[in-house]
Amino acid sequence: MHGAALPFNRYSWLTTHNSFAIVGTKSPLGSAIISPPNQEDSVSSQLRNGVRGLMLDAYDFNNDVWLCHSFAGKCIAFTAYVPALTVLKDIEAFLASNPSEVVTVFIEDYAAPGSLSNVFNAAGLTKYWFPVDRMPAPGKDWPLLKDMIADNHRLIVFTSKQGKQGTEGLAYQWDYVVENQYGSQGLVDGRCPSRAESKPMDSTAQSLILMNFFTTNPSQSWACGNNSAPLVSRLRTCYDASAKRWPNFIAVDFYMRSGGGGAPLATDVANGRLQCGCDTIAHCTTTKSGTCAMPSSSAPAASPRAAGAAAPSPGPGPAAAASPSPSMSSSPRAAPAPAAAPVLVGAAPS
Repeated sequence: MHGAALPFNRYSWLTTHNSFAIVGTKSPLGSAIISPPNQEDSVSSQLRNGVRGLMLDAYDFNNDVWLCHSFAGKCIAFTAYVPALTVLKDIEAFLASNPSEVVTVFIEDYAAPGSLSNVFNAAGLTKYWFPVDRMPAPGKDWPLLKDMIADNHRLIVFTSKQGKQGTEGLAYQWDYVVENQYGSQGLVDGRCPSRAESKPMDSTAQSLILMNFFTTNPSQSWACGNNSAPLVSRLRTCYDASAKRWPNFIAVDFYMRSGGGGAPLATDVANGRLQCGCDTIAHCTTTKSGTCAMPSSSAPAASPRAAGAAAPSPGPGPAAAASPSPSMSSSPRAAPAPAAAPVLVGAAPS
């Protein structure tokens, strides 16, 4: 295993789509929220369970920045989940308590110029900021994960608004990330098309790959049936479409639901491929890249973690499909072997 010694783009991270849209949320405004939820636990809980990528939709609303679904292109009371500052403070608390963790935030940005950087400031997050001038040149590797941690550059923030990179230090997502089509249109068998804003999936100028895997209308039952074997199979489809590259971010709805190892297992598979070319992170040896070893048959059943991590830090780690793991850290390490070896991806080259 490589711990944190590889470039950031040689790791895969469990990511939640619409991380803020939680089942049962009651609006701070007293309004009933009628927009559909995508997750079942708080952002703080997601981070403790090993989620390391958060997808947030930010709007100007009620004289503040809110995380919200839109109605006719606007945030209104019955689609507004929570002020952005509330969630950003949760991220700050997590980073402060877990000094070896790295979190990436993807912002679908409808906020006015200056408002987002103001709430990041107010949340105390700028001290963790990965600066835009450290972003890689097109087609180049990111800094080593261990160097990002040592420099305290542990929060990567991407915006969908190009102009904010120069004015607010928010990295323009499409300069650095390719992303497949979200929703049901992106789930066609045998295809992994890029979303409209993204460069093509096989563009190697962008060093990071985000793979969406969720339906247009959020469905817990669909997540239960598809967040394991079909998700792992989807990794290979998008690998083929992405110039033979494995995804760095695996974005799902209802990340704790599956009929098997779930999104954490899929992230273990991607980490095995990215870090050592093996079927799963549990098969990587401690010696060198490209050397794989089957875990012993006495190893425990599948870890409910998205292998991204080294020795567990005080709280976090990618979550279990059925019951969240108590901990997991950013420096990836092999998870305990699954009950059945994850052979769904096959033996494709990394």
